[in-house]
Amino acid sequence: MYYLYILQNEKTDRFYIGSTNDLKRRLKEHLRGKTRTTRVLKTNKLVYIEKYNSKKEARNREKKLK
Repeated sequence: MYYLYILQNEKTDRFYIGSTNDLKRRLKEHLRGKTRTTRVLKTNKLVYIEKYNSKKEARNREKKLK
């Protein structure tokens, strides 16, 4: 299973869009500041998730939203 997810900075309303096959691990990485973009944007609130059967589907959706 693959996931498209959107994180939001509640103060600035900026968004980060990503995809992963391990949502729990990826969110922990974001919250720990291991991803430069989310560390700078301070996007730490999960606001949206979509599930996909393949990495290709999830990445295509991510590209469309970006």
